[in-house]
Amino acid sequence: MARTVYLNGEYLPEGEARVSIFDRGFLMADGVYEVTSVLGGKLVDFPGHARRLERSLEALGMGVPLAEAALLEIHRELVARNGIDDGLVYLQITRGAPGDRDFIFPDPETTPQTVVLFTQAKPNLAESTEADRGLKVISIDDIRWGRRDIKTVQLLYPSMGKMMAKAAGADDAWMVEDGAVTEGTSNNAYIVKGGRIITRALSTDILHGITRAAVLRFAEEAQMKVEERSFTIAEAQAADEAFITSASSFVTPVVQIDGVALGAGVPGPVAKRLRQIYIDESRKVAL
Repeated sequence: MARTVYLNGEYLPEGEARVSIFDRGFLMADGVYEVTSVLGGKLVDFPGHARRLERSLEALGMGVPLAEAALLEIHRELVARNGIDDGLVYLQITRGAPGDRDFIFPDPETTPQTVVLFTQAKPNLAESTEADRGLKVISIDDIRWGRRDIKTVQLLYPSMGKMMAKAAGADDAWMVEDGAVTEGTSNNAYIVKGGRIITRALSTDILHGITRAAVLRFAEEAQMKVEERSFTIAEAQAADEAFITSASSFVTPVVQIDGVALGAGVPGPVAKRLRQIYIDESRKVAL
């Protein structure tokens, strides 16, 4: 059965949804997005995603086309219409389709923004085989633009990074700039050494992960030590364990970096505990 999607105020069968070839998301990657997980038919961390969406829009000088309450209603309606128990809701907002190609931003008074949402079913999202076995990652140079804190649809290099990892027989890539790890291709990166969780501090260099914020909060509530600073690949390879966080993968252990096994080469206790805490606590407050 075809999915029902949302496009500019309408709920449509996915095969009937159309976006103009002049849309700036298509021509200029001039848009932002968010992905919200669904567990048990409820939305995880939705308020955080809504706030970050507003920050991204503001940073690009784009308007906020829908209030948070309206966005929540659309998310819930799509989850219901598509019978999503576990999965994802993807949201994308672009600067719209002015009717021709131009580098200059169109007048928002005459060019409405394009708003798209769709669901992706991911049965048993919380029961991940990747989390059970752990990820293998490689390191690659970080050559992205300087505003990685804005969640734009400019995802070509992260996609290339994932393909580099696949070609190397790995699961993902960690990006490195000036000798230090910035983040994964679609996730925030962490190491654990001596019981201390280490992750890069927030700045324009990395995405301000919604899952990252929740996981660090839960870690501190569980009396775990958190240190926000940069770290190198060599330091990561010498760590006791490592992991990533994202809205779609929650907390997932990393067991190998550039061919070097971490610890015993299996998921470590800190990552496994944080994953369970995050999933349990997120279910309690999901909308």
